[in-house]
This record gives sequence, structure tokens and C-alpha cells, in this order.
Amino acid sequence: MAIIRWILGRIILLFNFIFTPRGMKRDPKAQQAIDAKTQNLALYQYDACPFCVKVRRAMKRNSLNIELRNAKVAPHRQHLIEGGGLAKVPCLRIEEQGEVTWLYESNDIIEYLETKIAA
Repeated sequence: MAIIRWILGRIILLFNFIFTPRGMKRDPKAQQAIDAKTQNLALYQYDACPFCVKVRRAMKRNSLNIELRNAKVAPHRQHLIEGGGLAKVPCLRIEEQGEVTWLYESNDIIEYLETKIAA
């Protein structure tokens, strides 16, 4: 089963590389404002997870510069479990006004990014 998962993961990464979306073009001031909104965001993810790829593609389409954290690496995984309560990806860590919110589910993350950040 692990071999099948590894092979499927590589296929997902290959197709993502071949069919990667183009980023949105904004004037420099607008992009700077978007970048300021994304400074306190971090996406906990796995490289070959199809749902993580879906979120990263939405980030690319909207030209969002969000820190990516590999949830397989010990410090990030531990931080995800302690903060969000689950070792589930994708998970968006949102820090606003000193409060941290953990948002799971790819569709919810994409909706948040497109309505609150990229809009």
C-alpha cells in the first residue's frame, strides 16, 4: 500500500508541475497589500497530498505568498498537533490580532483565501 501511495503521490506532483496555474497579475502596490495580509498565515501540508495540492494551486492562482510548513517534519508536526489538535493536512494557521485560528479542510481554506485575503 505504501508503494502505491508513493507512486500516486509522484503522479500527482508531476501533473501539478505540468499543469501549474498562472498567478494573478496585480500592480505592485496591490500585491504588497496582499503580501501584508499573508504574513501571518502558514499552511501545514504534505507535498504529495491531493488536497494540499488543491490549496497550493489556489494560492498560486491568486498570487498568495503563504509560508508552507511540511507537517511530516517533527517541529511542524508537533506544532500542528498542539495548536490545531489534529495531525491532519491541509491546515491553515491564521494569526489575527494575537489570536490563532486553525482552519482545516481544503475547500474551507480556499474559500477563506479567496474571500478574505485575495479579494
